[in-house]
Amino acid sequence: MKLSTLQRKKFRVRNKLKNNSKNDRYRLSVSRSLKNISAQIIDDANSKTILSASSNEKGMKSGKINKTELSKIVAEKLAKKAGEKNIKKIYFDRGQFKYHGRVKIFAETLRKNGMEF
Repeated sequence: MKLSTLQRKKFRVRNKLKNNSKNDRYRLSVSRSLKNISAQIIDDANSKTILSASSNEKGMKSGKINKTELSKIVAEKLAKKAGEKNIKKIYFDRGQFKYHGRVKIFAETLRKNGMEF
């Protein structure tokens, strides 16, 4: 089976994380599109999603908000939910996206709100 370039990038990043990861941390997977951004905290040992936050949820897009501000809002919301479940240490899985732009702003906002990765 031949994989596309984007699928190879995603598998490469994810496999490096899984091979070097310990069982004491969860994986934070980030996904973005042209207009939205979403993230999930995943427990790979049990293959379950623990938390998720997205810019598609109700009440997220009130008025005109640019995409960088939207990613900050989603990161703050995810960090707040993770704090309620006592999740502090995670692995940041950027997937096929470069650590640049909205993904970088998302990660820095999570760090400011108490997440460690």
